[in-house]
Amino acid sequence: MTEQEIFEKLKEVLKQIKPRMDTGAVTMDSSLTTDLGMDSLAMLLISFACEDKFKIRFEPKVQFRTVKDVVEYISKEHD
Repeated sequence: MTEQEIFEKLKEVLKQIKPRMDTGAVTMDSSLTTDLGMDSLAMLLISFACEDKFKIRFEPKVQFRTVKDVVEYISKEHD
């Protein structure tokens, strides 16, 4: 799976968690907290949804700042 494919699927996950989100405005450089308004609960829900969608497990203390951080982590774990 390419990083672009992961990015598109991640946007689907984001839309599930925040249905009013304009995923067309989401970029790889979007900050999860500042730009997308994700709080700790939303981040937890995203983690669970990504683990299910991508069949991966996140490390316990992994932290992401941007969409790109998440995409790169999934790409690495998905190989």
